[in-house]
Amino acid sequence: MIDIQYSAEVRAAKDDGTPIVALESTIITHGMPYPQNIEVAAQVEQDIRDAGAVPATIAVIDGRLHVGLEPDQLKDLGQAQGVAKISRADMAACIASGGTGATTVAATMIAAHFAGIEVFATGGIGGVHRGAETSFDISADLHELAQTPVTVVAAGAKAILDLAKTLEVLETLGVPVIAHAQDEFPAFWSAKSPFAAPLRMDTAEQIAKAHATRRALGLPGGQLVANPIPLADQIPSEELDPIIASAQQDAEAHRITGKAVTPYLLQRIYERTEGRSLIANIALVRNNARLAAGIAKALKAQAD
Repeated sequence: MIDIQYSAEVRAAKDDGTPIVALESTIITHGMPYPQNIEVAAQVEQDIRDAGAVPATIAVIDGRLHVGLEPDQLKDLGQAQGVAKISRADMAACIASGGTGATTVAATMIAAHFAGIEVFATGGIGGVHRGAETSFDISADLHELAQTPVTVVAAGAKAILDLAKTLEVLETLGVPVIAHAQDEFPAFWSAKSPFAAPLRMDTAEQIAKAHATRRALGLPGGQLVANPIPLADQIPSEELDPIIASAQQDAEAHRITGKAVTPYLLQRIYERTEGRSLIANIALVRNNARLAAGIAKALKAQAD
């Protein structure tokens, strides 16, 4: 039996029916240095509260699954050393062994569904890495979207990935990819990309109804809501593309593989954009949190 440790705020929300939005914890442990990681995490949580929902940051701490973190737990996690980055393959092992792990998109979806939370806000999902035809490096996030019924709000897939192949795999897996209020699939730091979005919806209410309809039909899996970064905060793709290509060449030259690829590339891009990529990242996460809160509220209103 898995014992979920709810924060006081999330427990109260579950008791009184307040909409809840799940948040991952890798942004805290692997995304930014302390204390900026804690400041941004608290800011994103507050954005969700301001939009009328309750945030539930998810993590495994000393073998216990936490859905919602108290402020002191958030601070401790942000300073902890040796925190595992857990996904579907190692989440159960982390819990069983009494470990501490930060949840990726896949692990957060699993925990959110287990806790009865239907909406999750993140930065960008994982996907098919460039060169996957030889490396077979494809994120578990895509398969999780195909089997776990959670609506995930992201600024598309991370721009370091092969977006065309990522979209193809999502189509093959039957995952709805819904662009919010535009026809193009967003490219994380950039609002637009050369790729058309398979679906478009302009309101949180439409997205919530699609989620509920999938549930009513008994369809497995969730939805990917591709929410473009606000134009004022974006870095245009024509500026980023050569920087990403150069970072990719560096990774290959240094034989960076597996789970180490994404953090390496993000660090190189941060350096070459003089920190602008991180500023954009924070803006898009906050934007996604606000939309996710709107979807969670719409789901609650439609169910009442």
